Amino acid sequence: MAQVDIEVAGRRYDVVCRDGEEDQLRSLSAIVDKRATDAAAALGSLTEARQLLFAALLLADDLKDARAGAGLPDPTPPPPDTALAEALERLAARVEGVASRLEQA
Repeated sequence: MAQVDIEVAGRRYDVVCRDGEEDQLRSLSAIVDKRATDAAAALGSLTEARQLLFAALLLADDLKDARAGAGLPDPTPPPPDTALAEALERLAARVEGVASRLEQA
């Protein structure tokens, strides 16, 4: 395993990766660092955690746009189907009732 020293949002991190992946890790960390810098510039003074949160949100937005541009499906889960959830609850209650009767027999 290789160890790489990266910097994101002004803080240094020692990160372990597979041998040969060092340049890829450095490249990815540079992207994250850029988005963290963008977040701090746009929003002003942020805690480290909030700066990294906004960097992650910006990267997720970039990924979603890239997936849409490539014709890939949106990975956002659809809203829950309440009718289906209610039907499953009724079915589960019936199965539990049957199981209870079988245990008593």
